[in-house]
Amino acid sequence: MIRIVVIDDHPALRAGVRTVIEAEPGLVFAGESAGDEESLWPLLHRTRPDLVLLDYHLPSTDGLQLCHRIKRQATPPRVLVHSAYASPPLALPAILARADGLVDKGLAARELFAAIRLVHRGDRLIPEVSPYLRGEALSQLDERDRPIVGMLLDGASDAEIAQAAGVEAADVEHATRRILARLTQSIPVAGG
Repeated sequence: MIRIVVIDDHPALRAGVRTVIEAEPGLVFAGESAGDEESLWPLLHRTRPDLVLLDYHLPSTDGLQLCHRIKRQATPPRVLVHSAYASPPLALPAILARADGLVDKGLAARELFAAIRLVHRGDRLIPEVSPYLRGEALSQLDERDRPIVGMLLDGASDAEIAQAAGVEAADVEHATRRILARLTQSIPVAGG
């Protein structure tokens, strides 16, 4: 059984996803949140989901910033970012946020179930970032952030990056948030 929490600001979308998850063998709808801080963290701690289906665009917070915070938990769930704008420009920030997957909200239910199962078993489901897009993204960043991006893309932990850069782990977290904000500022968010 794969326990799933859905985080999306649209009640109708949450209800629809809940309905299809509840009808699919092997998947369990564990809870939902609009992404607000008051309900989200208690929900995640109470339900201990295996996977979070997370909207990229939330009115009160950036979905990738939230993904980054979720993945910093001691035993984080898998995070599948669910967006109407799941495209190559969003792939690099999703990787940096440590998302396990990035899928389009337009997926058919069967494709969504396949993505959930794939990510749950430990596979990464994020579009390939072309060298062009990577270079374009890096050109938007300060020189000091480029090595951090490289280490994050190589899968280094915050502690490993901090040690290599000679800074505190908290500094790496702040740098990652700054990098995510910079890379996502030009990505459309209409429809999440």
